[in-house]
Amino acid sequence: MKYFYLALVVFLSGCASTNNELVNTDAMRLIEKAADVAPKSVNGEFVFKVQAAGKQRDYVYLNTQLDYRDGRNITIALSPHVADYLKTEFGSTPQEYLVNKRVMVRGEAKQIKVWFTSNGRRTDKYYFQTHIRVSSPDQIQVLG
Repeated sequence: MKYFYLALVVFLSGCASTNNELVNTDAMRLIEKAADVAPKSVNGEFVFKVQAAGKQRDYVYLNTQLDYRDGRNITIALSPHVADYLKTEFGSTPQEYLVNKRVMVRGEAKQIKVWFTSNGRRTDKYYFQTHIRVSSPDQIQVLG
């Protein structure tokens, strides 16, 4: 019987994983999948390192590339509610706290069209980005 418990402990410890063992999501494959199923989205749990962040109006945008217009970029869009919640949790803004950190995001990766503007008016030129909208704090977890 003691061997059974010993085997069980060994088995369960082998099944345990830490947040650091989660593999980063292949951004290019996710971007391709989102483009393939557009206008639908790709559901899942995704792991990224946040390289840059910004804020426009009340939304906070976390980017996997330094330039959000980079074709390899995935943007994590935090709603104002989530950004406020995280600011309280972290003691600083998400865009300050999360840069250079790994995060896991649960949600839908979706290709969106971003229109260029000129003199405050939309032009006929655009490009695509892949966004994951976060509307609830339980959709995002800091891994380290």
